[in-house]
Amino acid sequence: MSGHLSRTIYVGNLPIDTRESEIEDLFYKYGRIVEIELKNPPRPPGYCFVEVELAHGGRGQSSSIGRSNGYGSGRGSKYGVSHRSEYRVVVRGLPSSASWQDLKDHMRKAGDVCFAQVFRDGDGTMGLVDYTNYDDMKYAIRKLDDSEFRNPFSTSYIRVRSYEGSMSRSRSQSREP
Repeated sequence: MSGHLSRTIYVGNLPIDTRESEIEDLFYKYGRIVEIELKNPPRPPGYCFVEVELAHGGRGQSSSIGRSNGYGSGRGSKYGVSHRSEYRVVVRGLPSSASWQDLKDHMRKAGDVCFAQVFRDGDGTMGLVDYTNYDDMKYAIRKLDDSEFRNPFSTSYIRVRSYEGSMSRSRSQSREP
């Protein structure tokens, strides 16, 4: 192992015709998949072991990341520590039922999301999403602008734009020298 934090996850009660690609589709968003060991015994159900290198858990040596939080250490590193970046987009047109988790899941289709926030203002529900790198941010603008956003409660089409600083600053930028 290369020093990155990884977890092996048992997945049980699988249909006997489950393919490795279906397991990949379920687990890619949690980090790089190191190995999938799919077991199809003579009698159902099938099961597998998935080894995942956590997307954010392996950075740094903090004793709180990925250790003994009692509810699956991936959760602690996934939700416990947020990282902001300069590669930010603003998402408009979200349904009022949107959560930051829904937004983060949707925006991961374009790349590595390190922060997501949803808030309501006079213009409706909007979000801010930070990517870990410039290319993912630009790809999100191209790929996810005017895309269908879904959560368990509603569906809407969203607009994704580059974030240009604080809202008050962007309105007053024309007056600045």
